[in-house]
Amino acid sequence: MAVLNLAQTANLPYRPCAGIMLANCNGLVFAGKRIDSEFDAWQMPQGGIDRDEDPLCAAQRELEEETGVVPNLVSLEATMKDWLDYDLPTELIPVLWGGRFRGQRQKWFLFRFLGDDTQIDIHTEHREFSDWRWVTTAQLLGSVVPFKRKTYRAVVDEFGGQL
Repeated sequence: MAVLNLAQTANLPYRPCAGIMLANCNGLVFAGKRIDSEFDAWQMPQGGIDRDEDPLCAAQRELEEETGVVPNLVSLEATMKDWLDYDLPTELIPVLWGGRFRGQRQKWFLFRFLGDDTQIDIHTEHREFSDWRWVTTAQLLGSVVPFKRKTYRAVVDEFGGQL
């Protein structure tokens, strides 16, 4: 595996991504345990925005791909005005996305889950999670990988009052 220095990573672009905070009627947030991590890493649904794809459409697509939750089971509660960036740890850059990106630039959406828990299915074709649970925002912040913590803090600060 190639090791990149900071100058090389600084020239890489960010991958456009949609992030989803999925809240239930009790104000708890969906967290999925990453299937591809050796650590106990939990995160909210998120994924790449395809070329010429609207960020909201990407969020709805990613939510369905990762959780089985279809658009008619959610209501859009809020959209984050600003995009948030995070950098990957240098050692992960060559491993993820073919080494083409330094991290992600994310547009976040808050959706309210209108269904029941039996309608969540993480065993999808694009499986990313080995387990899932509803958590408080404090639990979420305590279980996310450190390099995403600042981004998650900003999302919680923006949407937390609407849970």
